[in-house]
Amino acid sequence: MFDLPRHIFFTGAPGSRWSGIAQTLEQMPGMNTTDRTKERTYTHHSYNGHIGAYFGKEMEFNADPKIIETAYEDPEAGCMLIKSHQWCDWVARIRILYPDVWVILVYRPDLACHTWWHEAGGFQIDYPNYSEYKNSANMLYAIQEINSKLLGIGLTHGSKWEHFTPTWIEENFGCTDNLIKEVFPDILVTIIK
Repeated sequence: MFDLPRHIFFTGAPGSRWSGIAQTLEQMPGMNTTDRTKERTYTHHSYNGHIGAYFGKEMEFNADPKIIETAYEDPEAGCMLIKSHQWCDWVARIRILYPDVWVILVYRPDLACHTWWHEAGGFQIDYPNYSEYKNSANMLYAIQEINSKLLGIGLTHGSKWEHFTPTWIEENFGCTDNLIKEVFPDILVTIIK
C-alpha cells in the first residue's frame, strides 16, 4: 500500500458510475469514511448508489475546497475521498490550495451516463440533491459539459486514461486486494498526483 495523501478530490459526471468507484476505493485500508451517515445514503437496485458526503450546488455542502473537512466526523481518520461533480471547475485551484493532493477523474460517454442516471432514479434520487438540473435535457447538457471539462483536464495534465481494474488500483495505490466486482468497458479513470 502506497502512502495516501490526506485528500483525494474525486469527480465525474452524473451517471458515470463514479459513486460506485468511490465506494470501491473507500474499501482500501487508510481511507476515511467518517462522512457516512444514514441521511447520506441512497440505495437503488442492489447498490448503495450514493454514500457519504457530496459537495456541490444545491447539496449539503458547497463545492468549496476550504470546507471539505467539515463533512467528516473525524478528519484525522485517514485519507478523505472528496466527491463533487463540480471539482472539474476547481482542479487548478485545488492543486494550489493542496499541493500534495491527488485528483481522480472518471469518464463515461455522455449517453451512457444519462441513461444510467435515469435508471438509478433520475430526479427521484433523494441523496444527493439533483434539483438544480430541473429536467432531463438540462441533465444531458450538464453531463456533456462535465465530460468535456474532464477530457480537457486530462489533456492538460498529460493523463493516461485507463479502465478501472484491479491492476489500476495496484499500480496507483499499491493495494492488491481484489476490490472490484465488475469492470465496465465504457468507463475510464485517471489520477493526477
